[in-house]
Amino acid sequence: MDIEQRAEILLCLSPAEVANLKEGINFFRNKSTGKDYIFYKNKCHLRACKNMCKHQGGLFIKDIEDLDGRSVKCTKHNWKLDVSTMKYINPPESFCQDELVVEMDENNGLLLLELNPPNPWDSEPRSPEDLAFGEVQVTYLTHACMDLKLGDKRMVFDPWLMGPAFARGWWLLHEPPSDWLERLCQADLIYVSHMHSDHLNYPTLKKLAERRPDIPIYVGNTERPVFWNLNHSGVKLTNINVVPFGIWQQVDKNLRFMILMDGVHPEMDTCIIVEYKGHKILNTVDCTRPNGGRLPEKVDLMMSDFAGGASGFPMTFNGGKFTEEWKAQFIKTERKKLLNYKSQLVKDLHPRIYCPFAGYFVESHPSDKYIKETNIKNDPIELNNLIKKNSDVITWTPRPGATLDLGRMLKDPTDSKGIIEPPQGTKIYKDSWDFEPYLKVLNTAVEDEIFLHSSWIKEYFTWAGFKDYNLVIRMIETDEDFSPFPGGYDYLVDFLDLSFPKERPRREHPYEEIRSRVDVIRYVVKNGLLWDDLYIGFQTRLQRDPDIYHHLFWNHFQIKLPQTPPDWRSFLMRGEQNGSGTPQVRCPGCLGDTPL
Repeated sequence: MDIEQRAEILLCLSPAEVANLKEGINFFRNKSTGKDYIFYKNKCHLRACKNMCKHQGGLFIKDIEDLDGRSVKCTKHNWKLDVSTMKYINPPESFCQDELVVEMDENNGLLLLELNPPNPWDSEPRSPEDLAFGEVQVTYLTHACMDLKLGDKRMVFDPWLMGPAFARGWWLLHEPPSDWLERLCQADLIYVSHMHSDHLNYPTLKKLAERRPDIPIYVGNTERPVFWNLNHSGVKLTNINVVPFGIWQQVDKNLRFMILMDGVHPEMDTCIIVEYKGHKILNTVDCTRPNGGRLPEKVDLMMSDFAGGASGFPMTFNGGKFTEEWKAQFIKTERKKLLNYKSQLVKDLHPRIYCPFAGYFVESHPSDKYIKETNIKNDPIELNNLIKKNSDVITWTPRPGATLDLGRMLKDPTDSKGIIEPPQGTKIYKDSWDFEPYLKVLNTAVEDEIFLHSSWIKEYFTWAGFKDYNLVIRMIETDEDFSPFPGGYDYLVDFLDLSFPKERPRREHPYEEIRSRVDVIRYVVKNGLLWDDLYIGFQTRLQRDPDIYHHLFWNHFQIKLPQTPPDWRSFLMRGEQNGSGTPQVRCPGCLGDTPL
């Protein structure tokens, strides 16, 4: 009997204990269980493992010969583990330590988690059978969307094939094949990895639903449901299937798949293993540490993100250290680190074939020219060259409409028919985008009746439910160029007591200034959407003092907002006017009944 994969809590650290973690190696014991653990801290990044040697279960202690403070030594046979990499250095090239999942709680405390069972794909193993030519074909459509032919079944990953993602910030880099809608309609099942709109794309799904509303769609059982906003979206899909983590889902006698959670974002991110006649296809999508870092080795085809740039940091930040030179150097360094990480991951897992995808987007709207020029992304060819330099893994840089024949590639990687490129003259890159209908939808929110009453601010942030946290933000509605929007709102929110003061409080407090394009912020507020549209969509400009990332604040507004939108109808029916606790709006000439 299959057991759903779950995250077991091994250790809890209080906020004070987390704050006292020193750089390098830290030893901890769970006093109630007697189990020991090791943390390695590198600035704001934490890694953790059990304090137990893989050789014969000995206890690790500090390695006094290690001047860099990265390794520990087993008390039984002097085996050494580099905790910064989780690899054994004595004996070299021997084992990797199983890494545990580190998750921050809502109070800045810490939970140490272990996924159990750790390797669920090993249940009911199947030996690979010979594949006929053409029996398994993988066609790249755009971004993270693949069309898989698996015997007589078709499966599609993450269909984003039209319109923008993240409000108006992301647009497709590649021109989808002209038959993309027919391909979707012919699918037997669709996998949607997570709720971000470059994977769960409602404009695309709306088009699909008009033709096949009952198409089976499969998602993982995440804490925040992938389709949490389906009812409010107006998209009429009727066959959403939420499946448990780590359990094989049988499609037919030859085909099954398993959805796994992300170790860093288990509340929202997933990846998938598809197996056909014993041949595995691993798609880690956007997961930061898929399955807590434990993944099947030597799969037939692996695909993952590679590009970077899927964040507002640091391009949308200003002030302090955030000069153009600092941003450029940071982006260059982070992209190189990501390339090296992906290359090492592929080397460690050693798939037969690797494909970089899920990074083919562009900030094409003219108002985002600055982001497009500064948000440099990794080149898939550069990553594939790095992989080939370090291993014998076959690589595939996909182009829209290109098809990989798995049977041919496994038999002979040099087979000219193993990868069929799109016909000569096929348009690969988009050179125009239909901005107007999508921007029109956003703009309808600007003149909405809700925003004639300044009390919407209190209504919205009360609905949001974030409070008892020492942070003050200043929210400024802006035009396209992030200058104050004429007649727009400019106000403070103090989350310690959820008040809306005229001036910043006199107590010591962290402060953030968030400038947001008026059409996007009002659309997000009106519809109760997550702030990813603002932050990942590059629709804000931010300053903070001090320069600290407030995880609890951003995590709440990006993941944990209520799943039903604010009841604006009741708000308007109540006819709320200024009264006790009404937000103090700073700018003169604002809309409606704003107090000056």
